[in-house]
Amino acid sequence: MKRLFLLLALFASILISCQDDATVASHNLSREADMFRVDRRVVFYNGITNEYILVVEGKCSIKADTVDKQLELTCKTGENSYKKHFLGLSDNVTYFAEQLEPVSVNTYHYKVIFKPSVIIPDVEFKK
Repeated sequence: MKRLFLLLALFASILISCQDDATVASHNLSREADMFRVDRRVVFYNGITNEYILVVEGKCSIKADTVDKQLELTCKTGENSYKKHFLGLSDNVTYFAEQLEPVSVNTYHYKVIFKPSVIIPDVEFKK
């Protein structure tokens, strides 16, 4: 088991060392945002009328689905509370996302995050 862990760590460090600093920093920033540690402002606007349609601010994770032309925003609103928004994109409606504050990420640090709730399924017993 120890050998396997060392082998995986070595493999991960080799993969990371092949990437440039900007790629690693971008990946780490995205991971921090997906862990709800980054404040963002996401603005949706109509490109024809130049009017804002919607503005969402907060600790939000963004997932774009180019096939269905929709954007999923999952925002943390409290200790254990979240809101999810589905927003459709079209030829004239688009968005931009702004990171509100700088976030310190390390271009040399590799981190693996295990979430027990993902690894161990939530089992519900019924009588």
